[in-house]
Amino acid sequence: MMNFALIGIGAGAAAALLFASVISGALLSIPLFYLAPLPIMIAGLGWSHWAALIAASVGSISLGLALGTVFFFGFLADAGIPAWWLGYLVMLARPLTAAGNGHEQPPLEWYPIGRIVMWAAILAAMVVIVAIPNFGTDAQTFAAGLHDALTRMLRAQVNAPDGPLQLPGGADPERFINFMVAVMPPTAAILAMLTSLLNLWLAGRVVKFSGRLTRPWPDLSALRSPPLLAIVLAIAIALSFADGLLGIIARVVCASLLMAYAVLGFSVLHAVTRGLNGRSFVLVGTYLAVLLVSWLIVAICLLGLIDTVIDVRALVARKNKPPTPS
Repeated sequence: MMNFALIGIGAGAAAALLFASVISGALLSIPLFYLAPLPIMIAGLGWSHWAALIAASVGSISLGLALGTVFFFGFLADAGIPAWWLGYLVMLARPLTAAGNGHEQPPLEWYPIGRIVMWAAILAAMVVIVAIPNFGTDAQTFAAGLHDALTRMLRAQVNAPDGPLQLPGGADPERFINFMVAVMPPTAAILAMLTSLLNLWLAGRVVKFSGRLTRPWPDLSALRSPPLLAIVLAIAIALSFADGLLGIIARVVCASLLMAYAVLGFSVLHAVTRGLNGRSFVLVGTYLAVLLVSWLIVAICLLGLIDTVIDVRALVARKNKPPTPS
């Protein structure tokens, strides 16, 4: 237990330093800020979820004492709790069969990766939803508060604290800020989900390299999404057309869940291209196309949704299966 505590304290201190780097305002602080959950996840995957819980507590308390309650709750909601919970789920397992009379360890069934992706999407949406009251408790005050915050950030970036705000290229600053107010909440949810999954993958590789990862490395191309997720997404899409704060929250949930289906879509793509000539070219080309033309991610989301309904991977596998000799 003492070993877990020491690992947790060290991981919590490292996570707090990464999280607090954002106050420097340097460009390098942005990726460091998003890597804050990584030490907590490493502690959880390599030692115990208790070590991760200690790390989350140490990080939040130290930031609260040094920088105030905003950083205490910000670290806890954005890095501490999601990192601990995802790490806990990754290492969650149950025996497939009852233990025998001998000393043999029964095979384990590990928590499905598809459900972990679902949890990453849920936590990302919750992080953004919890932050919404900081700007306003209804749609109008939220939009006004976020507008003011973005205006201050933009003035700081262009070094124009007073007077009319001018953007490079003669762009209309008011139109740009209004656009950012509309897209910021769902974009923040997408970014939070992707960074959580990236940190989880990095933590897994680090712990696997160290030899402390007890869970076998999963086949990510076999990822499956819970059917319930499609129902939740359909409800969120319907509510996203509502006015007011309900519509904003629903759009945040839509964005994070659609990214979960995008992850599933890429998993399907990796599975169905196995054995295909030029597979690497197809995969690299798809990733580059999505990066360059962002709306193409919709097609990948649709692939994930279709696979949930008709199991595209099984259909392709049957089609490619060689005929049995008569």
